[in-house]
Order: sequence, then structure tokens, then C-alpha cells
Amino acid sequence: MRGESAWGSPWSVPMTQGEPPVPSMAPKPSMALFKKKRPEQALLPAKPDESRERVVRREEIAMIQQPRGQIAEQFRALRNSVVALNPDGASRSVVLTSAVRGEGKTVSTLNLAVALAELPGNEVLIVDADLHHPAIEEYLELPSRQGLADVLAGRCALDAAVRTTSIDGVSVMGAGSLPDNPTKLLGSDRMKVVLNQLKQRFSFVLIDTPEAMTISDASLIGGMADGILLVVRLGSTPRHYVEQTHNTLESLGGNVLGTCLTDATVEDTARNYAR
Repeated sequence: MRGESAWGSPWSVPMTQGEPPVPSMAPKPSMALFKKKRPEQALLPAKPDESRERVVRREEIAMIQQPRGQIAEQFRALRNSVVALNPDGASRSVVLTSAVRGEGKTVSTLNLAVALAELPGNEVLIVDADLHHPAIEEYLELPSRQGLADVLAGRCALDAAVRTTSIDGVSVMGAGSLPDNPTKLLGSDRMKVVLNQLKQRFSFVLIDTPEAMTISDASLIGGMADGILLVVRLGSTPRHYVEQTHNTLESLGGNVLGTCLTDATVEDTARNYAR
């Protein structure tokens, strides 16, 4: 099911920045904009349980580091909006993208995944479909393994690319071996098959994609997924960039559910309430 009949009308939920030491929701340049090059050697298949003992330590994952803080509560509000748009409880695939780079889409993907997994019975998979600058494994401090690109290229079985994490109810599929032409893989019929297979196994499949204005991959996958969340960094992203990205995603068959604002300043009432 697609369109408003399935997922309702667009909405916007702000992600708060809070006061120090609560981190900003947008990745800092040193974390996301200047990444180390992926090693050239062939990646190994993932071992299903090898990541269970890897504790999540990155401060940006507020759902883990500050679970009673305002940022975590805003992600729960975002989660509730996503769930409300899915009254039949069907498994869903959701793309998270942004107009330009550095707006916090990867951090938002990770936090939303943890928030969704808090609900009883939910099993959530994070898929790193940014085959240009993958970041999911880095944020979770996991070793690089065969992942989405290898599955699409036929070098790796689907089960061998999925790993459980130390977060209950959250699994991950990394980007894998970065191809010369990501669009050829992501736009293939095989990608549609893989998405459908993953939806049979997980309640929610959250797909982290590149920025949509400069790289076409988000539009391709967005047309295959059930919905798209557009991550916008408040006070940074020009409005016309957001409007252009929204229109492009929808014109290519995507179902934009709403926006997720990062770096919005909201009073941290949750901290006081938790005392």
C-alpha cells in the first residue's frame, strides 16, 4: 500500500539539541564528512552474533546514552508518528535521506531504530544503503563485513549479511564492498526482491541513504520503499533545497511521510520530569 491512504498525511517532529553534554543530532564534520577510506581487501561474511558484545558508546545515539533525555523523547515521538501511520501493523520499509550531506540522517536512523525496538514484538533492521560514504558500522563500532552491495551482486547470501547488535531488537546490514557504480545495484530488480525478503523477517527496515540532491540513490530506493523520512537540519538547510528534494522524491514514486528536524532547540523538560 502506498500514498496517504496507507501512511497518512505528512508531519514534522523536531529533534532537540539540548544543552551540553547532550550532543547535537547532526554529525560533526570530523565524524561524518571526512571518513577514512574503506580498506581495499575483500570483506569477509558477517558472523551473526559477532556484534552482540559491541557496546554502543557514541554519544550521538541518545536513545542509548541519554534514554531519559529530551532528544530520546523526541525520537519516541517520531516513532509514535511512524507507528500511527501504520495502523494495520504491517512490516514496513522506510528510507531516511536528506537534501544535502551533514544533516544527521545516519544518527537519526540509528536513534529511530532503537526507539522502534523499544515497542514489544518489534524487530528492526538498519540497512546502510549509502554505498558512497557508509557510516552505520562506524557509529556502532563494528568491523566492516560483506553487506548490501555484496548481496545485490550475488557474492553473499542474505543471512550472511545480517548481524544482531547489542541493542535488543536491532540488527544491522552494512554497506559491504563499495561498488564502482552503486546506482546499478540499488536500482536493480534484485534490490526490490531483497527489500521484500527483509520485510518478511523484520517489523521495520530502516534504510540509510545518501543525500538526495547530489546522488540519485535515495530517489531510486525511495520509489521501492513504503515511505521516506526527510531529515532537515534546522537553520542550516535552505528551504528551497528541502522543497526541491521533497518534490523530486515524490515525482519519482516516493511516499514522503514527513520531516525529521535536527538541531531544533526545545527545553529539556524530560530531564526534570525524570528526577
